[in-house]
Amino acid sequence: MKILRYVDPFIISLVVILVVGILVPIPETWIGALSKAGTIAVMLLFLVYGMRLRTSEVIDALKNLRLQVSVVVATFVLFPILGVVLMPVMKPLLGATFAMGTLYMTLLPSTVQSSVSFTSIAGGNVAGAVSAATISNIAGMVFTPLLVMLIMGASTGVGWGSIVNVLTQLLIPFIIGQLLQPWAGDWVRGHRWLTKAVDRGTILIVVASGVAGATARGLWDEVTWSDAIALVIASAVILTIMMVTTWKAGHLLKLNRADNITLLMCGSKKSLATGLPMAAIIFPPHIVAAVTVPVIVFHQLQLMVAAVLARRLSMTADGTESTW
Repeated sequence: MKILRYVDPFIISLVVILVVGILVPIPETWIGALSKAGTIAVMLLFLVYGMRLRTSEVIDALKNLRLQVSVVVATFVLFPILGVVLMPVMKPLLGATFAMGTLYMTLLPSTVQSSVSFTSIAGGNVAGAVSAATISNIAGMVFTPLLVMLIMGASTGVGWGSIVNVLTQLLIPFIIGQLLQPWAGDWVRGHRWLTKAVDRGTILIVVASGVAGATARGLWDEVTWSDAIALVIASAVILTIMMVTTWKAGHLLKLNRADNITLLMCGSKKSLATGLPMAAIIFPPHIVAAVTVPVIVFHQLQLMVAAVLARRLSMTADGTESTW
């Protein structure tokens, strides 16, 4: 029952939108309007991100080089390798639609809020987690579309045009936000509801647009219940492999306990907040929904599992070794 506390009402909202979007077709003109609204919302989201983030936080993050490099390698090297290696197995089990979305999920940056929260609960290096998640998301604006183009481009039609779209719709608003940060940063950080509202509102719009478009094109006719069950199992397998790998890697790198927890919490997560808006920019409209569902499933699963592990690690915060 304790795990149910980590079933985010926001995730429930996403599921409702998914179900309604699948069952209730909407006119093409509405889908077009949702798509345009999503583009504007994504640009606003990264503008707010830029204003919220102190530039000094990024600079300070580089000081703990071993931890930061470890998180980046886990996020943008080990995760993608795992996705590519498992792709021949995932495709026949999940179907082409969910397999594509699961592979895309492995190419995303780390999540910010949950990584930091669970690092804190577990007794990890909170400052290091903030820095690692921040660097991951900034780097992800370049690394993720490049990885998508290199690994998935042939099957999705993703090319250099997608890279340009990311630069114009994500990176440029973020840079503008950074330039405004000295004047607007304190106000934005003092009104956390603004970031949360823009963050979640953007995701809801992107999901609604993608699912409605997929329904109009008959995409869901190709998905079966067995595909959905297999998706949950595949997500659990990927999450388990990455959590065990990051935890053991911390020991091999001789990280102290706090940094090891940070590597575990940041290196095994994937960002819903960045992944869904980015998908709407990178991918052609007819496959956006295909990469939406696996990211949502993995996100909720990582929250529930990390919640249990964080509590368990907090009970060994006196320095005794965890046995998991």
